Amino acid sequence: MRRHRRAKIVATVGPASSSPEMLKALLLAGVDTFRLNFSHGTQSDHARVHAEIRKLEQEVGRPIGILMDLQGPKIRVGTLRDGKITVAAGETIRFVLSGSDGDKSAIPLPHREIFAAVAPGHDLLIDDGRVRVRVAGLGDDFIEAKVIVGGTISNHKGVNLPGTVLDLSPLTTKDRLDLEFGLKLGVDWVALSFVQKPSDIIEARGLVGDRAGLMAKIEKPAALERIDDIIQLCDAIMVARGDLGVEIPDEDVPGRQKELVRACRLAVKPVIVATQMLDSMVAAPTPTRAEVSDVATAIYDGADAVMLSAESATGRYPREAVEMMDRIIRSTEQHKMYRSIVEATQPGEEQTPPHAVATAAADLASVIHAAAIVAYTSSGTTAARVARKRPSLPILAITPSREVSRRLCLLWGAHSVLSDDVGSYEEMVERATALAHAEQFASSRDLLVVVAGIPFGQAGSTNNLRVVSLP
Repeated sequence: MRRHRRAKIVATVGPASSSPEMLKALLLAGVDTFRLNFSHGTQSDHARVHAEIRKLEQEVGRPIGILMDLQGPKIRVGTLRDGKITVAAGETIRFVLSGSDGDKSAIPLPHREIFAAVAPGHDLLIDDGRVRVRVAGLGDDFIEAKVIVGGTISNHKGVNLPGTVLDLSPLTTKDRLDLEFGLKLGVDWVALSFVQKPSDIIEARGLVGDRAGLMAKIEKPAALERIDDIIQLCDAIMVARGDLGVEIPDEDVPGRQKELVRACRLAVKPVIVATQMLDSMVAAPTPTRAEVSDVATAIYDGADAVMLSAESATGRYPREAVEMMDRIIRSTEQHKMYRSIVEATQPGEEQTPPHAVATAAADLASVIHAAAIVAYTSSGTTAARVARKRPSLPILAITPSREVSRRLCLLWGAHSVLSDDVGSYEEMVERATALAHAEQFASSRDLLVVVAGIPFGQAGSTNNLRVVSLP
């Protein structure tokens, strides 16, 4: 089960991949973390998949990460009189809060928070931006808008408001019920949709606590304006390019992706690049060359993980999609340009002892051609500090926490191993040597660089570095 690559693969489970046989096939093909999308399926469906993944974990003897992705608020138009209406550029139409006739003069938009927050000049994007209208005037219960891009508006199509910050919690009643259900199951990560501001993360943290890692999905322009604060408050970031690409210009998405990856590396937080990575493989056994390049770009950017959505959830070729993503990552990481590009985008060093020790471990291991870096980590922080440097050799992350070992399945370069905590310096060296040999990271006369925090078991205290020669 050792991966011969550093970046990780996240795959969404759905009808195409929820059977025990397919879950195992996807794991063997390269999946490190499985995503349960609570926008679809029932709680009992997700509970069954969760149980199958945990059985699979026992079978293969390796930790497997499970990410639950909450649905979040869904803003939609209501029911139209004839099921749909066609609007043309230049027309003026009206949205109403209630009492709708369902025609152009009274399109139902049953979301009071929109009427409270929108202002003249703001845009409303309907059906993933296929129809764009601009607010010209408004009252307490109506919005007059001019059609900028015409098209068809049908029942219950989604509405995006890129220039408007809504006074809306990212956690709906459904999300709160799903969240408690998922935490009781024992998911490792919770992905929060519709994040607009730091207080959204604080609200979710109050419910999640330390029972799972909290991941912010970046899909709203408002989140980009407060991104540094959001990154500091959460445990990981997902660059949700599909929804983000609806609300910001398409041509801005690649640059934003690079900014987010770099910001997460600087903050020592894992970052997933997601959405439409191998989208043509939903229906075809091979991707387009542009999609291959897209995945490779995320790897060159230094992303911790890349994600499959419909490709593995509902596509015709879920195993092939995972195999393709695995091959792209390995090929990219082995390319002669990879190391120079990743090092060129290395964020500035944090001038603190723990970061300095982790950086020194990565540099020293490279200079002496060590077989691996062994990171003792009770919370995952020491391993993350080493991974931030994106070293050229693997990171063997030893942790006494089963939950941490599973969360590390998202961290770049980390091969997590569950082991009892050590109590002495000598035991640290002996355990590192034995596990590096057992996990086939090192053999006789190889060198290891061991990094840890002393006293042992104290989270975040990266302060010790040791070079070990295997007998």
